[in-house]
Amino acid sequence: MKFQDYYTTLGVPRSATADDIKRAYRKLAKEWHPDRHPPHRKKEVEERFKGIAEAHEVLSDPEKRKRYDALGEHWRHGQDFQPPPGGGFRTVSPEEFARMFGGAGMGGGRGAFSDFFTQMFGDMFGGAGPGAGRARGAGPGPRQHAGRGQDAEAEIEVDVGLALLGGKRTFALLVSTPCGTCDGEGQLDHGTCPMCGGLGSSRSERSVELAIPRLSRDGQVLRLRGLGEAGPAGPGDLLLKLRLQPDDTFRLRDEDVEADVVVAPWELLDGTGIDVQVPDGTAKARIPAGTKPGQRLRLRGQGLPKEGGGRGDLLLVVRVGLPDQLTDRQQELLRELGKDGGKVRGGAAH
Repeated sequence: MKFQDYYTTLGVPRSATADDIKRAYRKLAKEWHPDRHPPHRKKEVEERFKGIAEAHEVLSDPEKRKRYDALGEHWRHGQDFQPPPGGGFRTVSPEEFARMFGGAGMGGGRGAFSDFFTQMFGDMFGGAGPGAGRARGAGPGPRQHAGRGQDAEAEIEVDVGLALLGGKRTFALLVSTPCGTCDGEGQLDHGTCPMCGGLGSSRSERSVELAIPRLSRDGQVLRLRGLGEAGPAGPGDLLLKLRLQPDDTFRLRDEDVEADVVVAPWELLDGTGIDVQVPDGTAKARIPAGTKPGQRLRLRGQGLPKEGGGRGDLLLVVRVGLPDQLTDRQQELLRELGKDGGKVRGGAAH
């Protein structure tokens, strides 16, 4: 099998800088990591991943890259190497090979000879040396541009009232931080980083205080800068989708919002005025005399934005309540009322 062109494998020109090679490798390593592909593509993906790791191993090392550039097509895996004119092959001892192609850390011994092939070609030749595990390790996540971390996506449940009026919400978030052991590289000198498993980052829980804008819609996405995946040029962003849920006071009803307003029984006799908190401040509403519990009052245009434009309404649902503390006289009067009044039923009771 002919040896691959390392520059083509990484998608970089032969004039690529060290940073260009590093960026290309990190992007491809995450894209072709076996864990990101279905089992039926395992063989294809592992071969591609191994080729990417191999190309990076050579081109990221100045000495190895220099030899590769000099040898060109003669730096191969298989049997395509042509013998020198006029003669056959000459046996080269490990020590002589090390002297010919050695570099820092090879030292010329047989162990170094084995390590060289293992570091260069992983376990392709059955080796299990220091570089054998690198093919399964990957650099940090896919880069969007200039080594910036990947954007992440998440959903968060938000109370309808908070979405309508705005406010702050604290929630726990799993965030990626660069691995302190390998400085975000995903690899150490002798293989995959054991702390991050080759990903270059680790996840930890973080408490984040989020400002929910008023008039936020269900499904709206907020971009939280710097809370995405870690990257050498800085983290990506977190795209946070809002999912509205009913709370003790507010709930969605089609394109409108319902809100409970509680008044005392005697306020229903002659009617009363109330102040209602709305997105634009405070609105005054009048509960007419004789209003029955459960009736709705409509404040037009004071609800959440509609998908097609404009805003829905705020529907005030009248509820009856009593003061937290009743005097003895008030309790006595309520009992008297109960003796003379008829039965009151609501909800599912019959």
